[in-house]
Order: sequence, then C-alpha cells, then structure tokens
Amino acid sequence: MPLAARQTRDPLGWCLVLVAVFQLLVLWRIGVPSRFYFDEVHYVPAARKLLDLIPANREHPMFGKEVIAAAIHFVGDRPLGWRLAPALFGGLGLFAFSRLVWHLSQRRRAALLATVLLATNFMWFVQSRICMLDMIEAALCMTGLWQFAAALRTRSAGRARLRLMLCGLALGLSLGAKWSSAPALMMPGLAFLILRIRDSGLAIVGRKGAGPIKGISLAEATLWLGLFPLAVYWATYLPAMFYADRPVLPLGFVEQHEYMIRLQESVKKPHPYRTFWYQWVVDWRGIWYLFENVDGAQRGIVMIGNPFSMIAGLFALLWGLWAALLRRRFDALAFAALYAACLAMWIFDGKPVQFYYHYLLPGAFLMALLALALDALWDRRDRWRSLAKGSLALSVLMFAVFYPILSAAPLPFKDAYNFWMWLPSWR
Repeated sequence: MPLAARQTRDPLGWCLVLVAVFQLLVLWRIGVPSRFYFDEVHYVPAARKLLDLIPANREHPMFGKEVIAAAIHFVGDRPLGWRLAPALFGGLGLFAFSRLVWHLSQRRRAALLATVLLATNFMWFVQSRICMLDMIEAALCMTGLWQFAAALRTRSAGRARLRLMLCGLALGLSLGAKWSSAPALMMPGLAFLILRIRDSGLAIVGRKGAGPIKGISLAEATLWLGLFPLAVYWATYLPAMFYADRPVLPLGFVEQHEYMIRLQESVKKPHPYRTFWYQWVVDWRGIWYLFENVDGAQRGIVMIGNPFSMIAGLFALLWGLWAALLRRRFDALAFAALYAACLAMWIFDGKPVQFYYHYLLPGAFLMALLALALDALWDRRDRWRSLAKGSLALSVLMFAVFYPILSAAPLPFKDAYNFWMWLPSWR
C-alpha cells in the first residue's frame, strides 16, 4: 500500500490498543496509597456529603463531585471507589484526544504519536490516579472537542447534528466539573463562526447551505454549541437545589456564581507548592502529591511534566505557529490556539494561588503540536526522520524511568527519590 494511503487510514484500532494499555497501567495498584493523599482530603469528603445532600466544597461546580459520589455509592467508600471515576475518565480523555488529533489532521501517524506522547507526559497519568475534579473536566473537554472536529468531517447533516449535540453535552458537563476548561469550550462556537464568515462574508446569516457544516445554520450551531451546553451545565446543579442548608435557587444562576467566585478568590494563604504559569511552561516546579512511608513502604508521587516531551513541545509550538501562518496548517493553528487560550486563562486570572496541575490541558494540547511536528519530520528521508523516532523513544523512556515516583511504587529507601530529582526546584 502506498505511503500516502497508509497515512490516511483511520488508526482507530491502534488508538484503542494504546488507550487500553494506558488504562491498565492507571488501574494497576490504584488502591495505593490506601488513604487520602493531596487534595483527596477535600474531594472525597465532599462527595460523601453530597450523597446526603450536605453542602461542601461549594467553590467548585457540581458534576465532578457527583461522578465521584456515584462511584463511591456503587463501588464502595474505599480507595477504588474514590479513584475509579477519574481513572476511567483518564482513559476516555486519552481516547478522545487521539480522535481529536485524527479528525483535525487526518494523519494516521500524527494521531498515534499524539496518543503515546500524552500517555507518557506524566501529567495525564498522575492526574488519572487521584480523586480530583481535573481529569473528569479535562476528559469531557477532549470529548467535546473531538465531537466538534468529527462534525466538521461529517458529510451528512443528520450525523453532524448528532455530533454537535454530543459536543454540547460534553462541553456542558466539562464546565460542570471544573471551570478550568472554559477557554477550550468556547473554541468550537468561535471556530464555527469564523469558518462561517470565511464562507459567507459578513452576510453570515444568509446563504443557505454555506458554512463549515452543510445543513447546519448559524442559529442551530449557536443552540448546540452555546445555549445547550449552558443548560446542561446549570442542570448539574440540580442536587444542590435540594440542600437543606442554603440550597441553590433554580433561577439563582448569577447569585450562585458570584458566591463561588468570592469563595475561590478568598483563598490567599501562601502554599509551598504555589507556582506561576511561566514555571509550568519550562517544567520548573512540580508538586509532591505523596512522599511518606505508607502501606508498608516508602512511596512517592510527584506531579511534574515529562522532562523531554514537555520541553520539546515548546519547540513544536514555534513550529506550529510557522506551519499555521506559512503552510496554512489548520490542525497546527487549532492546537496552538487551544494551548494559548487555556494558558492565557491562568496568566490573566485573578485567582491568587495556582498550581502546576492547572497546566493539564495546555500541556495536552502541547503534546498534539509535538506529534504534528514529529510527524512532519518523520516524512523526511534524512536524519530528521531519525530525530523523530528518537524523540518518541525518549519520551517513552522518560516515562519508564520516572514510573516509580509517578505510581507510588515502593522505594528501596527514603532518600532513593534523589535519583529522580534532576532539578533542585523539583524537590
């Protein structure tokens, strides 16, 4: 089969294999540690209280806590019950990411590279194994973006409409898990509008059949990508409307969000792991989620980025800007825009205390750009192809080397962690 034909074959089967391997690795020993660690001290008690309709953790939206509470109810109030939902959403998010890259790029190798790079960028793996809201939010964000990208490729108006409905549902639930995905969630509607203007000029309401998806009008796109996600988001607050203490009012949308913003901005106490966006970008400072003797051994879990791929991704970002502007690569433009928008939220956000895990989504989009750049190098028949292959191998190797302190594996002795502390700032 010619190379061009192989590149345009849908890599669905291999993506499923890669996601299955990642999912098994996430679930392996997920019950360790057998007690709360890091922010689980906030979210597990909040989910427990939600089962009894008792208010807790009111500064965050509801859906992530609802999912965790459901897992605790059906699986049991034990480590597996606490962490199962984020773990499964980690696999879902990785699969959605692989499909997003495929539908935007239509390049088989790029989709497979992106899947491996995200699975081994450390952040996606570590965040999939802890009971926090971030992975539920990020996975649903990726699902919504995947459905929108798939709708752009769909020739049937009916199937495209279904994709847009699923996109709106996922976007609303993602926002209902945590607000961090808000910039990315705005992108489908904005992209539809820009593409509509490109096809129709300023007469964006006219010209029936014009636009990025034939048969879908601007008004209908506004419904599925704007109004419907907001309705889904507000519906996630339904349990809070039955609180015995200060319930959320069905029409109190503005008041509820003013209250939540006040709560978030009130957290000003200095934190030893507080960091800033420019430190995230260069992988300068991580977070020790766990480091102590627990379950019969010294164990550690560190939240940092893959020291190779997260830095190589910055060079890929520059390549992506070049490819978007000079080569008119829409896929590179899309991921560069998603990266910039999600990072800009934290640059300009007034939240006084920020952490490295807020880089989860920007770091994922950076892996997509790195995959596109490596795919472009792979097409060459000189030393650049070897560089692309070596880069992929080095990313996987870094994951394997750091795996013990990403997964709470037993350490031979307390100071063994020094083997992985390549920068003083990682301590």
